[in-house]
Amino acid sequence: MKAVILAAGEGVRLRPLTLTTPKPLLTVHGKPLLLRLIESFPEEIDGLIIVVGYLGDKIKEYCGDTFCGRPVQYVLQENVGGTYKALELCKPFLDSKPFMLFFPDDLLSKDAIVECAKEPLALVASRVEDARPFGVIDIDERGFVKDIIEKPEVPPTNLVATSCYKLSKDIFKYPPSPHPRTGEYYLSESIARLAKEQKFRVIIADFWFPIANEGDLKRANELPL
Repeated sequence: MKAVILAAGEGVRLRPLTLTTPKPLLTVHGKPLLLRLIESFPEEIDGLIIVVGYLGDKIKEYCGDTFCGRPVQYVLQENVGGTYKALELCKPFLDSKPFMLFFPDDLLSKDAIVECAKEPLALVASRVEDARPFGVIDIDERGFVKDIIEKPEVPPTNLVATSCYKLSKDIFKYPPSPHPRTGEYYLSESIARLAKEQKFRVIIADFWFPIANEGDLKRANELPL
């Protein structure tokens, strides 16, 4: 099973740190976020597809052709267009098997990743105080996705998607519309539509620490990891 890692972002809110270092290579307790993520992968993941853009050569230099014992393919994202557009670039490199998708922007429970990998279709979620910046999830009584709304002004719940997904190529049957506020194409809309046709499990993480700015990174380095 392959893992797609979306690592093309500029990390604007982490400047000046990201002026010379891509966000996935910023460190927590001396270890790059990208390495922390990949070290948490279950053994079922046997190949990596890394989407690069901003300072992408540094990520290529760091990971090389093989990283953590797994072969690496690189996909270049030249224009920012949202999470769906980044994933769509990887379509030619995915076979018919399910795959996993990750954002290397945070710290996430290894147990949640392992559990997500076991499901046919799934995502890892967490409850937050302010859900407005995230993809907000509504689930049914069995723990499956009913709906996902990206960056709503009035969130219907406080349950949000994190950075780990188990998907199939069926996701490409549901291309999203541009978001009315940002103009970007978000994976959350595609998942919401796919979930109307197929069961999409929600795994609740026991630990998730998103890193959006320099203050978050400082607090992450103070965590007892």
